[in-house]
Amino acid sequence: MNRASEGDLPVSDPPLLIVDDDPRNLAAMRQVLGNDYPLVFARDGAGALEAVAKHAPCMVLLDIQMPDMDGYAVCRRLKASPESASIPVIFVTVLSDDLDEEAGFAAGAVDYITKPISPAIVRARVRTHLSLVSAAKLEESYRESISMLAAAGEFKDMETGVHIWRMAEYAAALAEAVGWPAERCDQLRLAAPMHDMGKIGIPDAILRKPGKLDAAEWKVMQRHCQIGHDILSKGQSAVMALAAEIALCHHERWNGLGYPCGLQGELIPESARIVALADVFDALTMKRPYKDAWTVDCALAAMTSERGAHFEPRLLDVFESILPKILEIKANWHDTQPPH
Repeated sequence: MNRASEGDLPVSDPPLLIVDDDPRNLAAMRQVLGNDYPLVFARDGAGALEAVAKHAPCMVLLDIQMPDMDGYAVCRRLKASPESASIPVIFVTVLSDDLDEEAGFAAGAVDYITKPISPAIVRARVRTHLSLVSAAKLEESYRESISMLAAAGEFKDMETGVHIWRMAEYAAALAEAVGWPAERCDQLRLAAPMHDMGKIGIPDAILRKPGKLDAAEWKVMQRHCQIGHDILSKGQSAVMALAAEIALCHHERWNGLGYPCGLQGELIPESARIVALADVFDALTMKRPYKDAWTVDCALAAMTSERGAHFEPRLLDVFESILPKILEIKANWHDTQPPH
């Protein structure tokens, strides 16, 4: 990585901002970090805020004891602005009491290094926190990609709107209630919206036909499960594997009369059983151009009539037991938009 000083920075490589009123400390930090990162410097709080606005640094290493505006005030200003709130701040200071550290973290810092600095510690802390930032950005990008992929599966069925996202929240709540670990619930929340990905392979004439499908058309429609599985199974992540499983099996029925494979009982993956139940509940209780929204009581009555047929009895019982949480999700997502 190229070493850079203030005013001479590679456009694609955000710098570290070093803030200290003592030029000897700035020189020491340049010696420790300058061979590995582009650097910019500021001598006081006002200069630090100007440098952040000008250079959009990837991290700020900030002294606390400075004239006019101390490091705590600078950090609070950065965290109060949407443009700079996500920039990690590490305090580098001679203040070493527990109360000083507590005040630093309260101001919004992610770490606290005491002077005199240890070069190894400084490099390790910077590397660690930059790695965390990179991981967070990768996670955000991953979620955005999944969001767009899920929306693609619903593109031909625009009336669904927020349905796939609300249904995913129902599914995650049900999974949590039956004992899934938190990480797996989060994966289900991401995977569930992609359950109808295979619809992109179904002709519009069939997908949007206003009347009942004939036998040949219905056979084509059923292919969306396999199409979705074939698309999603190309992914290597745990979320994509889960999504592929759900896409293939979410129309299977507990009694074995579903499609495409006619799986019965626990041969149906639990993920697909959960999503099937959440999907039907939301479809019944949402307004569509061809029907009014059913009341929750009517929807539950209809689903109870399918106990042991369409739905696993155990899951239906658990769903009813967490109904207050389901209704809270329903209320919160009533008029919201899908995540971006």
